[in-house]
Amino acid sequence: MGSTTFSGPVTSTDGFVGAVTGAVTGNVTGNVTGNVTGNVTGNLTGYIIGTVTTRSGPGAVPITHDAVKLTTTGADDALSLANGTNGQVLRIAMIVDGGDGVLTPSTKTGFSTVTFDTAGDTVTLQYYTTQGWMVLSNFGCTIA
Repeated sequence: MGSTTFSGPVTSTDGFVGAVTGAVTGNVTGNVTGNVTGNVTGNLTGYIIGTVTTRSGPGAVPITHDAVKLTTTGADDALSLANGTNGQVLRIAMIVDGGDGVLTPSTKTGFSTVTFDTAGDTVTLQYYTTQGWMVLSNFGCTIA
C-alpha cells in the first residue's frame, strides 16, 4: 500500500505499524513502541522507559542513554561527563562497587564532583546549555 493521507479522526482496532511523519495533533491513546524524534508537548500519562547502558572502570560516562549502570574497578576510578543536550536528564547508579568512582562533568553548576562509594549510590543530573550539569537528586553519593 502506498502513502495515504487522512483528514479527520483515524482509528485502528489492530494498531498502526510503520513510520508516521509530519505533525500529529490531538490525542494519542495506547502504547508507542519505537523512537520519537521531535518535541512532545502536552500532558503525558504513563511511563517513559528509556534506554540503559553501562560504564565499567574509569573513563567517559555515556550520555547517549537515559540511565547508566556503573561498575567501578579500582580505587578512585576517574569518570568524566561530556556536555549534554539542553534539558537532558541522566541517571547514574553504581551497580558493582569495586572501589570509589569520582565523576567530574565538563560543565557544571553547584558542585565539582560526584563520588560513588557504595553499590546503590545514584545521582540524577540535568543539563542546561548555560549552566551545564546540575544535580536533581542524590541517593548516597558525596556531592562536593
